[in-house]
Amino acid sequence: MKRFFLASFKVSALAFILFLQAHVSTAQGPLAPSNNSQTSVTPKGNSKISGFVSDSVAAKPVEFVSVALVNFSDNKVIDGAVGDEKGKFEITGVAAGKYKLLFSFIGFKDKSVNLVVENGRNVDLGTIKMSANTKTLDEVTITGEKSMVEEKVDRLVYNAEKDITSKGGDASDLLRKVPMLSVDLDGNVSLRGSSNIRVLINNKPSTIIASNVADALKQIPADMIKSVEVITSPSAKYDAEGSGGIINIITKKNNLQGLTLNVDSGVGNRGTNLGLNGSYRKGKMGFTLGGFGRAFYNKATSVLDQDTKSGSDIFSTKQNSNAKDRGLFGQYSLGFDYDLGKNQALSAGVRYGTRNFIQKQNLFIDQFTNSVATANSQRKVDRKDLSGTIDMNIDYVRTFKPQQEWSFSTLYSRTNLTNNFDTDILNTDGNVGSRLKNVNGNSNNEFTLQTDYQTPIKKNQLLEFGAKGIFRKVNSDYKYLMAGESGDFTINPDNPSGTLNYNQNVAAGYVSYSLTTKNKYTIKAGTRYEYTGISADMGDKGKISIPSYGNLVPSINLSKNITDATTIKIAYNRRLQRPGIQQLNPNVNIANPQSISMGNPSLSPELTNNFEAGLSTNIKKTYLNVSVFARNTNNSITQVRTTIDTLAGAIVTTYENIGKQRAYGANLFANVYLTSKWTVNGSVDLLQSHMEGQTTNEEGVSVPVSNSGFNYGGRIMSQISLKKGWGLQAFAFYRGKEVQLQGSRTGFYMYSLGFKRDFNNKKGSIGFGAENFMTKGVRFTSDLQSPIFAQTSQTQLYNRNFKVTFNYTIGKMSFDAPKRKTRSVSNSDVKGGGENN
Repeated sequence: MKRFFLASFKVSALAFILFLQAHVSTAQGPLAPSNNSQTSVTPKGNSKISGFVSDSVAAKPVEFVSVALVNFSDNKVIDGAVGDEKGKFEITGVAAGKYKLLFSFIGFKDKSVNLVVENGRNVDLGTIKMSANTKTLDEVTITGEKSMVEEKVDRLVYNAEKDITSKGGDASDLLRKVPMLSVDLDGNVSLRGSSNIRVLINNKPSTIIASNVADALKQIPADMIKSVEVITSPSAKYDAEGSGGIINIITKKNNLQGLTLNVDSGVGNRGTNLGLNGSYRKGKMGFTLGGFGRAFYNKATSVLDQDTKSGSDIFSTKQNSNAKDRGLFGQYSLGFDYDLGKNQALSAGVRYGTRNFIQKQNLFIDQFTNSVATANSQRKVDRKDLSGTIDMNIDYVRTFKPQQEWSFSTLYSRTNLTNNFDTDILNTDGNVGSRLKNVNGNSNNEFTLQTDYQTPIKKNQLLEFGAKGIFRKVNSDYKYLMAGESGDFTINPDNPSGTLNYNQNVAAGYVSYSLTTKNKYTIKAGTRYEYTGISADMGDKGKISIPSYGNLVPSINLSKNITDATTIKIAYNRRLQRPGIQQLNPNVNIANPQSISMGNPSLSPELTNNFEAGLSTNIKKTYLNVSVFARNTNNSITQVRTTIDTLAGAIVTTYENIGKQRAYGANLFANVYLTSKWTVNGSVDLLQSHMEGQTTNEEGVSVPVSNSGFNYGGRIMSQISLKKGWGLQAFAFYRGKEVQLQGSRTGFYMYSLGFKRDFNNKKGSIGFGAENFMTKGVRFTSDLQSPIFAQTSQTQLYNRNFKVTFNYTIGKMSFDAPKRKTRSVSNSDVKGGGENN
C-alpha cells in the first residue's frame, strides 16, 4: 500500500478535514470505519481547544501544523484547524464530549491526543511535541532524519551535520556547499554575488567576524556546525546591515540530561584538528564546555606582471614568489542556562577565539624602465596575523503565553588584532642589506543592549517591536621601522605612521507585523530606523569630519501556498552597509612594495535596494527551489587602484564611496531522493552585474570607469547510506570568471570524496576524506587594467589534501524536555574586508 505525504501549510480547514478523513480511512486501519468517507455531524458548543506544537528534538515550532478533531466513539473527523507559523492552533465551537486530536505535518510522525471537553470550559493543551518522520510516495522512507537542505518561510537551511566530508575542515570549506553562497580561495564569502553580507554565530555577532570574515571562518571547525541559515530578505527585526543578506551559523548543542564528553579529531597532510566538547545537565540547570583547535599548513606560488605609466615612461615589474603558510586557530566556550520558572529562562556564555597565522615568503622582484632592466632584489617576508577575541553574553526571556514573550539581551565583544610583517631585503650577494618592519595593532570593542517584545493579535496575526543600542570603539596604532644590516630599528620617515580612534554609536528601533490569511497568504511587513553617530580622530593629526546619519529601512515578505506542495514568495527590503575595520584602517601595507594597500577612515555607508521572487515545490521525490533577484546599490564602497609618484611602478589599492552596482540573477536548487538511501542535490547560480566608479588617467584627472559581465557557478553533491553504518559522499564546486570594476578574475573548481563507518554502538565513527586528489591544487589568474596601469597575477595553491577523521562520545545521556529558547543579541551592521568590486 502506498503511503502518502501528509499535506503541509493547510490554511483551509475544510480541505484539511476532507483530506485527513480519507487518510484516516486508508492509512490508519482500525481508527476509521470502512464505510465512512464523510465528516460527522456533531452539534456545536461553546468550548475552545488550543495549544502549541513543537519539534520534540529541535525545540522549534512546527509551522502550519494540521489538526483534526475526531469523535472518540466512532473515529469520525468532525472539525479541524491549522496552526500558525509559531505552532499555535485553536478549534472553537466544540461541544462537550470525548475526542481525539490528530496532528499531522510533512516530515513528522502523526500525533494523537485524547481529551475530554466539559460544557462551557476551554481546554489548553500546552505544548504538544511531534517527532520527525518523513514518508514519501513509492515507499521511500526516511525516519527521524532531516534533509540536507530545508526551505523555511524566510530562509534556506543547510543541515551541515549530515555532511560527512566536512570533518577536518573549517567553516569556509562547508559554506562552499551551501546553495546561493560562493567562497573564493581566500575564504571571502559572497551571497548571490555580493560580499556585503553579515555573518552571525548562533544569532549573535562577534567582533571576530567584524574584523575579517574570511579569517574568522577559518577559526570555526566544520565539525561543530549544526546548520547554516541563508537569509536573503531579512525582516525588520534584523539589523539593517548586510546589503547582500545574512548568514547565520548554528553550532551543535544538546538538551540531554547527564554527563557526556565528545572527542572529535582529524589528521591530514594539509590540516589537523582536535575538539573536546563536554556537557552536563541536571534538572533545570545545564553547562557546556567546549574546546576546538585546528592547525593547517599549505604552500603557494605566485607570479605578477605589472606595467604602469608616468608621462612617456613605462615602468614594468615582474615578481615571483613562493610561500609557506601555517595557521593555528582555536575556539573555547563555556555556556550556562537555567530555567528560573515555568515561563522564565536565563542563559549566559563566554567564548574565546584565537588566530595565529604565519606566512614565510620569498619574493623576487625584477624592475624595468621602458624595457631596460634597472633593478632586481630579493625579499624574505615574515607576516604574522594574530588575534584574540572574547564574547560574553547574558540573555533573559519571559513567556506569558504561546507567542507572547519579552526578552532582554546583552553582549560584550572585544578583539585584539595584530597584523605585522618583517622584511629582510637582500643584496645581490645574498646577504641582508636592510630590514623593514610594520607594526600594526588594532582593537575592536562592542557593547550591545537589546530588548524585544512580541504578542499575537487574534489567532492569525503577530506584532513584534523592539529597540537596540550598539556602542562600538575601534583603535589602530601603526608604524613603520627600518634598520640596516644590523642595529636597532628606527622610525621610517618615508612611510606614514599614526593612530586611528573611531567611535560609532547606533540607536535602533523596529516594528514588524505578520498576517496569515485563510486563502493561504502569509504577509510579513515592517520597518526599522537606525541612527548612527560617529566621532573619529587620527591622534596628533587631528579629527576626521564624518557626519552622523539616520536611515529608514522598510521590508515586506509575501508568500502564497498555491498547492499543498508548492509555495511562491516575493520580497523587498532596503539594507545598508557600514565600512569595516579593514576598510577604515589607514595603515599602509607595504610588505610588497609594488602592490600596496591601505584603508580610508572617511568612508560612508552604502545603501542597497533588494527585490526577489522564488518558487519551491515537491514533485514526487524531488524538492525544487527557483529564485530570481535584483539588487541596486548607490554610494558603493569600491576598491580604487592608482599609482604614486614617490615609488615608481607601484600600485596602491584603497577604498572610496564612488561606486554604483546593479546585479540581476537567478538560483536553481534541486534535491532528489533516488532511493531511500541515496540522495543527489545540486544548484546553479547565474549573475549579471554592472559596476561604475572612478579612476585616474595619465594626466592625473579622475575619469569614470565601468565594467559589466556575466558570472555562473554551481555545485553538486551525492550521498549514499550503506549497510552496517557505512556512508559515502562526493562533492564538486565550480565558480566561473568573476568581473571586477577594473578587470576580472578567472574561475576555479574544487572537489572532494569521503566515507565514514559508524561504530556498532553508535557512539562514534571513523572516516577518510580526499580533496582535489587528482590535481596538485587550484590555479587562478587576476587581470586588472586602467589608463595608467595593467596588472596580471597568477596564484597556484597546492591544496591537495587527504585526511582521516575520528569521533567518539563518552558518557550516558537521556533526553530531557528542550530548554526554553532565549533571545540573544544579533548585530548585523559592519562590512568586512575582501574583494568588493
